[in-house]
Amino acid sequence: MSVHSSTKDLPNFDHSFLDLLNQGFENFPDRVCCQSGAQVLTYAEVDTLSAKIANQLVQSGFEVGFKGAIYSLNSVETLIATVGVIRAGGVWVPINPRNSLKDNLGVLARFEVSALFYQSAFIEAAQSIDNGSRLIVALDNRATDHIFWRDWCADADSSAPSVELDGASLMSLPQTGGTTGSPKGVMLNHSCFNANAYNSAQLNPRTEQVWLCAAPMTHVGGRIALCVMPRGARLVIMDRVDLDLVLELIQREKVTDLFLPPTAIYTLLDHPRLDEYDLSSVRQLGYGSAPMNIERLKEAIQRLGPVMSGGYGQTECPMSISSFRPDQHMENGQIVSDQRLRSVGRETPVSTVRIMGEDGELVGPNVEGEIVIRGPTVASGYYQDPEETAAIRRNDWHLTGDIGYLDDEGFLYICDRKKDMIITGGFNVYSVEVERVMAEFPGIKQAAVVGLPDEKWGEIVTAAVITDPSVSLSEAALLAYIKEHLGSVKTPKRLELVDELPLTPLGKVDKKALRKILEP
Repeated sequence: MSVHSSTKDLPNFDHSFLDLLNQGFENFPDRVCCQSGAQVLTYAEVDTLSAKIANQLVQSGFEVGFKGAIYSLNSVETLIATVGVIRAGGVWVPINPRNSLKDNLGVLARFEVSALFYQSAFIEAAQSIDNGSRLIVALDNRATDHIFWRDWCADADSSAPSVELDGASLMSLPQTGGTTGSPKGVMLNHSCFNANAYNSAQLNPRTEQVWLCAAPMTHVGGRIALCVMPRGARLVIMDRVDLDLVLELIQREKVTDLFLPPTAIYTLLDHPRLDEYDLSSVRQLGYGSAPMNIERLKEAIQRLGPVMSGGYGQTECPMSISSFRPDQHMENGQIVSDQRLRSVGRETPVSTVRIMGEDGELVGPNVEGEIVIRGPTVASGYYQDPEETAAIRRNDWHLTGDIGYLDDEGFLYICDRKKDMIITGGFNVYSVEVERVMAEFPGIKQAAVVGLPDEKWGEIVTAAVITDPSVSLSEAALLAYIKEHLGSVKTPKRLELVDELPLTPLGKVDKKALRKILEP
């Protein structure tokens, strides 16, 4: 038994994900694949354009396993370039434009990215690494420093190249934070995406889906898009979450499916003209990446209908640990109990979920312990980091770092996190990342960062700081410094100056006690 094995009757996932993508291109050539603003491309057109990118990469000497990064907001070009990198046998490295330039340049170097496709808004990153050792291609023609992608691959063949890949071949290297403060690359192979595509079809078998891609394609949004393409879904792509436009697009494009973090759903519910829009086409509004307030969840069901779809996943096991289907939110025509709404659902068709005690033994229902997973969607490990990989494995189970329990009906509940991690607005922030940067700022003697509950963001990054009395500290300058180095998501929304920090008997900062002190 291995962490990727399953006792369930599942199809063979040990093959290239390109087999599934090609099914979409072959079965739905005239169907719209993706659109954004005035741009509308069919599956046949995306097939041709991504094949030209792939061929140009192969002709340029890129071999199977090269790292191709996409540094862009959501766009049609983002999708085409991603598919092109994968069809050339490359490894898709999504770069989160919301992170700091410094962090993203570190990712490009550490993950040995040899090809970069970028949007002109992020030309500073392209200029910073332009030393002749990498291929750099612009995704829009506003960037004049590097060749425009359509010009670059204009003469390439329009039939996809033949590349040798199997289920174990690496397909994507998304990043996750770490206890060291440096992002780790999570190795997702082709079989992981095959299993996620199968899981998506099992949980949501409707045909002719119209997906609104508002969530970042660098995260779950991109993985969802790839996994629904084999079934001919239409992707309506937004470059950012604009709630007015979300409502307009749902009504105009008859959107059936979308995913939003809880913070965006709260803003949607508070929209003054929400009830003026026809949202009847929506069949599934996925929420996740952070806990959702129960009262707001009930409000969403009452106002939008029984379309809310929860679940639980993490970068190391994307999208597929558990699923809380829309119909499971209802019973006999009524919204289920608050206790059930606190659940993240039952294990998915491709995952086996159990609870492990401190001794490494599995425990029964209604007993808290660490949530552990087996299944084909579990990541192969962390890129070039066997020690960190070993730390998330025990007795052939993947350790999530989350504490929870299963009830008598198999519904999973998350109670706490073992990791020192904050989930704010759907994004993961490791406290040590922020503490490391704060410690470098003049006048900071010690800083401790925790997450505190917040109605809008789920949690807010909160810093408690001991300052050097001999140095005049500007809070605005400190926050600007953190934002420059880590980006806005990881910058504390609350800063508290304290005389001392609570410590454990071993002399470490007691984060649990600190949260109690800081909570309103």
